[in-house]
Amino acid sequence: MTRIAVSADSAPRKVVEAARRLGSNIRTARKRRSLRQAELARRAGITVQTLRRVENGSLGTGIGAYLAALWAMRLESDIGALASPDTDVEGQTLEAAMR
Repeated sequence: MTRIAVSADSAPRKVVEAARRLGSNIRTARKRRSLRQAELARRAGITVQTLRRVENGSLGTGIGAYLAALWAMRLESDIGALASPDTDVEGQTLEAAMR
């Protein structure tokens, strides 16, 4: 199976904006903690180059790098809220309709 890379040119605008917002939030959190990119990258177990791509919201950077950066700043508890079944009103409605 051919792997297709997701890029800012091919992804929906909302996806690009969300990735850039997440990257910006990670950058802001790093700066508030007075961490240099090299220190956060070391703590997260990623390269500085990868952290730079994360902070830029690169869609080609694996989700693991984003999660590792969040974990390294003790922000991983926020991750559980993403796509939570408890707040998925549309999914809940569809599930109830199938019963």
